[in-house]
Amino acid sequence: MGRAEERRARQRGARRAASKGRRSPRAEGRTGIRRFLTWRKLLGTFLGFCLLCIGAFIVLYMVIDIPEGNAVAQEQSNVYQYSDGTLLTRSGEINREIVDLARVPKDVQRTFVAAENKTFYEDSGVDLKGTARGLLNTLSGKGTQGGSTITQQYVKNYYLTQEQTVTRKLKELVISLKVDREKSKDDILAGYINTSFYGRNAYGIQAAAQAYYRVDADQLTVEQGAYLAALLQAPSQYDWAAASETGKKLVQERWNYVLDNMVGEGWLDASARQGMTFPVPKEPQGTPGLEGQTGYLVDAANEELAGQLVAQGSAEDTDDALAMVKRGGWTITLSIDKKKQDELEKAAEDQLISKLDPDERDVDANIQPGAVSVDPKTGEVVAMYGGADYVEHYRNNATRRDYQPASTFKPVILAAAVEEKSQTQDGDPITADTVYDGDSKRPVEDGGQEVGFAPPNEDDVDYGDVTVQTAMNKSINSVFAQMGVDVGMDKVMEVAALLGMDTDGMEAVPAQTLGSMGASPLEMAGIYATLDNHGKKVTPTILASVEHKDTVVELPDPIGEQVISREAADTVTSVLTGVVDDGTARTSVRENPERDGQQVAGKTGTSDYGRSAWFTGYTPALVTSVGLFGEDAGSGDQVDMKGATGTLPGTGRVNGGGIPAQIWAQYTFGAMGKVTEFDLDTDQGAGVAPTWTPTPTQEPTQEPTTQEPTTEAPVETPTEEPTTQEPTTTEEPTEEPTTEEPPSETPTSGPPTSTSPQPPTTPEDPWQQE
Repeated sequence: MGRAEERRARQRGARRAASKGRRSPRAEGRTGIRRFLTWRKLLGTFLGFCLLCIGAFIVLYMVIDIPEGNAVAQEQSNVYQYSDGTLLTRSGEINREIVDLARVPKDVQRTFVAAENKTFYEDSGVDLKGTARGLLNTLSGKGTQGGSTITQQYVKNYYLTQEQTVTRKLKELVISLKVDREKSKDDILAGYINTSFYGRNAYGIQAAAQAYYRVDADQLTVEQGAYLAALLQAPSQYDWAAASETGKKLVQERWNYVLDNMVGEGWLDASARQGMTFPVPKEPQGTPGLEGQTGYLVDAANEELAGQLVAQGSAEDTDDALAMVKRGGWTITLSIDKKKQDELEKAAEDQLISKLDPDERDVDANIQPGAVSVDPKTGEVVAMYGGADYVEHYRNNATRRDYQPASTFKPVILAAAVEEKSQTQDGDPITADTVYDGDSKRPVEDGGQEVGFAPPNEDDVDYGDVTVQTAMNKSINSVFAQMGVDVGMDKVMEVAALLGMDTDGMEAVPAQTLGSMGASPLEMAGIYATLDNHGKKVTPTILASVEHKDTVVELPDPIGEQVISREAADTVTSVLTGVVDDGTARTSVRENPERDGQQVAGKTGTSDYGRSAWFTGYTPALVTSVGLFGEDAGSGDQVDMKGATGTLPGTGRVNGGGIPAQIWAQYTFGAMGKVTEFDLDTDQGAGVAPTWTPTPTQEPTQEPTTQEPTTEAPVETPTEEPTTQEPTTTEEPTEEPTTEEPPSETPTSGPPTSTSPQPPTTPEDPWQQE
């Protein structure tokens, strides 16, 4: 090897050694995990994780759908109002009434946006930073704090639950994005303010407006709206009535924050803001419950609404319709006039309830009153009395149909006779002056043949020949039993249906002339209202208006077509004035000092065994039916009311001319605004052709205590000659509780037996129905 080659070899070895010396420190620094984590690898890993999250979110977005609103968020109360719009009550466990956003002033809407989510109108429905912070807080166990948009809060309230879990927060994020895409901002804001909880058991802005300021949502001011918006952060802590000094300070600070944000967003003028003062809320006020008459009114309104929902095809049957009503969200304005309602309640209290004493008389626990008052010109139920107290007696006595209306059915028979231009068996036209044999138990005939029906009169009294007017005044069963057959019982029941009686399943038999079917005060008030309205059909309604966000309800006109002629209706009215002036209702009604000349028509009724007693009467402007029912307080069975408070002295018997007529008179004469007269298109009956006014010279001081009436009738002297074919009576005391009107002669037979479909009479219950 030459020198040149040797030198080159040494140089190559030196370079290799130098190279090894330079690599040594760097090589030592790349040992362990750092040899694998380069910036390129970290960036790649991060990007991969992001792609994985995006992929997972896409999967979640595709998998998670917008669910149905949860049941609790959809629950609402129903709002029931008197006819003047004042609150009657709310019903339902959730005090919520959903209102359209249009009913909330625009400035009030913006208070919620200013308080919770100033970017609401521009954002996509989610706050990623706030949601991420909430997720981290939840994962780390630091609590539930974390920001969210109005959309997210609405989703949490309406679609999800209040639980704080990662799963729920992820669902909230996805659903909020979808809701923001599918719903308008106005829909989301409306959902938010209608589902939020404001304290004081108020869900939704309408309930909150009432709870804190006793106004509807559409009457809220900006200041009040800012307070309600501030409340949502901490309803219990910020309720002014219960807040500590710190709480009051905090809510005022948040109230200022809301208004300042509105100024900052250009939604509120700065000068107007300066003039605003904190609107101190009103003290909490309990929502009226269902005690007293409230529950009866609510039930009656619900039942009528349910019937209308079925009729218009919104529900399959009554049960389905009632379920719709009870789901809530209805604003129901009743036709009930608060003043008249108070008058009716007071009359029942004064004349009956205050006098009942079950400790003194066991039977007093069995007395159930019911009443309905109707405006005959509109068909509106202006007052209703369902019982002493809804929470103690659930069943509504004003609408129940399980008691006999008794002699209050007799005007229907006369209406059918006049309408059909019927004749007696002898071929005489039936008018108010037509003469009938009024003897008790006289067999009813048809074409000369007995039909197997011979009803007794009350106390088995024989009256002899009497006019139809007298028969109505004295409520003589034998006359109207024969008249029913003269008209034809099928025609009688047909007219009853036209006037408003539910005759489904009723047989057209002579026994029905005694009013042996079932009927309610509401039903009888409708029948008499049709008579009062000159034969034009009146269907009583307790609904004035109905509103619901999702269901439109069109209420039918309560005034229908002409169902019987005006002459027939007015003739009955004319005859029924005699019942008040010269008949079974005169003591309670005619002689009432509050009457003040008011014209009145009406009819009493007392069923077999004293199980029900009625007075249904009317003036030109008001029809009211009052019933008294015997119901065993324990079993609910029908029982007689013998011996109850207010029954006839010496006999213990009830009758329609007693307490029912007394309640009617106090209510009617108190509720009437002015004295009115009937406009009658007829030339017959006491209302247009009074025969004479009896002037009694002797009054009975005590009622008979035996089955037989007294044998000596009081002497009365007529003041003028009768002007009709047959005088209404020749003898009439001022009070006759045993027969509702004394006989004109001594009865000729012994105690009667009942022929209506009831158990046989017993010695303890010897009287018949009137």
